[in-house]
Amino acid sequence: MKTRPAARRIKEVRPTRDVILDAAERRFAERGFAGVSVREIAGDAGLKNQASLYHHFKNKKALYEAVLQRGLEPLIAMVSESNTAGDAADPGIERVVDYLATRPYLPRLIQRAGLDDSKTLRGTVSKLLSPLYTNGLRVLALGSGSWPPSEVPHLAAGLYHLIFGYFANAALLETVLHDDPRSPEALERQAHFLKTAVARLLGGEAPPARLPRSLGSGS
Repeated sequence: MKTRPAARRIKEVRPTRDVILDAAERRFAERGFAGVSVREIAGDAGLKNQASLYHHFKNKKALYEAVLQRGLEPLIAMVSESNTAGDAADPGIERVVDYLATRPYLPRLIQRAGLDDSKTLRGTVSKLLSPLYTNGLRVLALGSGSWPPSEVPHLAAGLYHLIFGYFANAALLETVLHDDPRSPEALERQAHFLKTAVARLLGGEAPPARLPRSLGSGS
């Protein structure tokens, strides 16, 4: 007679703090800091009341900062670890694309953060985004080729929109192009396009053409 396992597999339970951050990231991305209440976030996170949320975060601003910091830290690390720009062999762009694909609300959250006119939040956003910008400039300076130093910040801004804008406006792209921009095939095409675009902008060697279909071309 076969014996049953001594214990059943226990379903993994995510920490409450992470559940709250996920709910807050989605809400803040959709409506911005001012347009979301703590009560809504607590409800989305499955908490009994908003008082339960304050066991994990001092106030709404602290929650907002934690959401931004959690999303930005991996990106800052990816950029910091890169010592090349425009190199087709550098996996950095694919890593960023893969990361943003798993965090669909993060690019919109950053976009909305830049639109917030609150003086208090403006300082918070600047503090959290500055390391990403500073490290991005450093990497670009290593391989900016013929770009004069005065134009590198403009190049950085353009590349930001090129990379993050795709994800921040994914819903619009899907409506216009009748194709899911978040599908594995579309993300692979986008990563290849970004590597090619960055290589051309920085005078590097572009990856070989291997993707026959453009975004929105259908099957």
